Amino acid sequence: MGNRAVFIDRDGTINVNFGYINNPDDFKIYPSVAKGIKLLNENGFKIIIITNQSGIARGYFSEDALEKIHEKMKSELSRNGAEIDAIYFCPHHPDEGCRCRKPGTELFEQAIIDLDINAEKSFVIGDRMLDVEAGYKIDCKTVLVPEDKEKVSEEMKDSNVKPDYVCDDFSSGVRWILENM
Repeated sequence: MGNRAVFIDRDGTINVNFGYINNPDDFKIYPSVAKGIKLLNENGFKIIIITNQSGIARGYFSEDALEKIHEKMKSELSRNGAEIDAIYFCPHHPDEGCRCRKPGTELFEQAIIDLDINAEKSFVIGDRMLDVEAGYKIDCKTVLVPEDKEKVSEEMKDSNVKPDYVCDDFSSGVRWILENM
């Protein structure tokens, strides 16, 4: 059977994407995210963050700095009753060709094993088509919450897959998931 999960992208989905965030003070969660994650928690979903963090390979920040940012994220969400079950990140440069960098699925596959996830009963929420493409590859339903609508519109033209749902904010995506679980 397996657990239901929502795999969530970080930058541009959970938090405002200011580029390569290397300081916890610069990490700003979108207003509707904590409430949305709490609703998913209450409805039995495992919450798994899958994030590309090439800033490590580029030398912009260390894994220790990334851990501090993630601790801040977990702390802020927890204060609002929202819990994350796991965080997986790809530290590689896009040119390295690794399988863990989205739209690759290695991190998703590892999370599915680690947390006994049933992908067909699970969802992916992200702000870019690479999140949708990864979700499609692992048989999850996908929700696209584009932070940069113009950029994502161009990405959609070049993609062979389409999101199951497109919305303007995280809470709308969560409502759609709860209606389609």
